[in-house]
Amino acid sequence: MRPSYHHYFYCCCYSGSLCYGCYGKETSPNRRFEYKYSFKGPHLSQADGSIPFWVHSGNAIPSADQVRITPSLRSQKGSVWTKSTVNFDNWEAEVTFRVSGRGRMGADGLAIWFTTAQGLDGPVYGAADNWNGIGIFFDSFDNDGKKNNPAVLVVGNNGKLVYDHPNDGTTQALGTCLRDFRNKPYPVRAKITYYKRTLTVLINNGFTPDKDDYEFCTKVDNMVIPQEGYFGISAATGGLADDHDVLSFLTFRLSEPGQELPPPEAEMPKQDKDKYQEEFENFQQDLDKKKEDYQKEHPDVQGQPIEDMYESVNDREIRQVFEGQNRIHLEIKQLHHQLAVILDEQRRYVSVATDEISKRQGESGGQVGQAPSQEMGAVVATQQEVLRNLNELRNSFYESLKQIGASQHQGNAVGMGTYETVQHFNDIKEHLHVVKKNIEHLITRTGNPSEKQVMNCPDPPPMPSCLGTTHFLVFVVIQSVLFFSYIMYKSQQEAAAKKFF
Repeated sequence: MRPSYHHYFYCCCYSGSLCYGCYGKETSPNRRFEYKYSFKGPHLSQADGSIPFWVHSGNAIPSADQVRITPSLRSQKGSVWTKSTVNFDNWEAEVTFRVSGRGRMGADGLAIWFTTAQGLDGPVYGAADNWNGIGIFFDSFDNDGKKNNPAVLVVGNNGKLVYDHPNDGTTQALGTCLRDFRNKPYPVRAKITYYKRTLTVLINNGFTPDKDDYEFCTKVDNMVIPQEGYFGISAATGGLADDHDVLSFLTFRLSEPGQELPPPEAEMPKQDKDKYQEEFENFQQDLDKKKEDYQKEHPDVQGQPIEDMYESVNDREIRQVFEGQNRIHLEIKQLHHQLAVILDEQRRYVSVATDEISKRQGESGGQVGQAPSQEMGAVVATQQEVLRNLNELRNSFYESLKQIGASQHQGNAVGMGTYETVQHFNDIKEHLHVVKKNIEHLITRTGNPSEKQVMNCPDPPPMPSCLGTTHFLVFVVIQSVLFFSYIMYKSQQEAAAKKFF
């Protein structure tokens, strides 16, 4: 005889460590995927906006890769439910979702259901109250002000309880854990397992892309749920709003090890079967029409074997090798061009330095200009050495370009993989190593010059004063005369004005 539903209120237990669900690792049950109670992308919705084997209501928006249960607008509610009931005793649901919003706090939350009836609309996270079954709530908003949200709660109901909104359902929760599931870098995953009357909830917090990185949330032992029910997901927003997106809902039937699973249902409802058949025929007609249009636009490919229209693995590898060679070729050509620009600049600097030396020697003609001439000579010698190094680099790049061009020509002629082609690549590698060594040597020579090669510019002559003492005194006298003249003029004007009063 099955226990009564009052077990919901005193049968929970908690665990402080990770576990393998509600069963040991050695006794893991058999799992079978149930497609009629699941959905996932990339082709989640159909052309008419519906989800195969599911029904959506409220503000839910199905798309190709996810179902937006509620958008980030105030006072929104939405839900999705399976069309047919689940009739197996043990099951596991893996739900991938994302809750995101611009504010520091969000509302109201998301719920995962297993109930005897579809709660298409209602006040409990967008679903009906007084449900008969189990609900796993991801509560975002702190209604009771106890700073205990976001949180995950497991709440059971036998159809007679009213959800305790003011206390965030904590007075009715069979199990709970504090988990922040908002605005995570990766989607959050929840694994809900009901096996041998034990409900286990594992959470992936969305910090890593590892799909199997679950943490223990809560566990409820000796839990009784209805034998048949509907799976559902609902969400709601209030004064604050979040986007509640569900990326996938995967359902698995569980059975004990060694026990054979019953055969899957071979027949689907006639209404669904006719609908899918009609959609397949429309798709096939569109495909045939596109094939005819393509053949009309490309008459040269008619009668050609379909294998010749696609790229083989060897052809793809050869194409990738040639694309890599072309990129290397373009990079080396750009470096060659930049070296040519640097050579021109260095030649110009050497010419300017030589002219400056000749000019100073002609002006000084004595012992005074001997030291600057030596410094300028050292600078010229350094620049000439830089020119030689750059010429060597340019020649090395030119040889590399020749080697790459030869290897590409040979590859186009006889294919890749021959000994000569490999030898060409080795020669290119040696030339590039030589170029690297020359660049390092050039940086060492030009980046750490000796003290003798550093030419200090002469100090500029002192600038003359902008204002002399005589000019300053004359300016002060003129300003004083103008000031006293203004005072006298102002006094006369005021005395003349008093005569009329």
